[in-house]
Amino acid sequence: QVQLVESGGGLVQAGGSLRLSCAASGRTFSTSSMGWFRQAPGKEREIVAAIGWIGDSTYYRDSVKGRFTISRDNAKNTVYLQMNSLKPEDTAVYYCAATSFVATQPMRTKDRYDYWGQGTQVTVSS
Repeated sequence: QVQLVESGGGLVQAGGSLRLSCAASGRTFSTSSMGWFRQAPGKEREIVAAIGWIGDSTYYRDSVKGRFTISRDNAKNTVYLQMNSLKPEDTAVYYCAATSFVATQPMRTKDRYDYWGQGTQVTVSS
């Protein structure tokens, strides 16, 4: 059974930092695109960042560039999202996702992802 389990969410003040982790089990995702998405109340789920099979192939949405960093540790079957300089508008449930296919480049849309975690809440207070 494939599982993606996120951790590291919480409540933080604006300007603070959090590090999200997503641990995968049930199969290896070392050649998959891994992504972080978020969904705020009443809004669509949106891509935050993604990383391709080759670790330096990454994508960030404009609003998080320079503040967030996605990385992966294939030996641990884990992907991370380091979030710095957090803003209240970053408040959302953050989801980890993985593709079932080999992806050297990061996939940017949610319809390309086959596996999803349950989400972790990130709340940034002003």
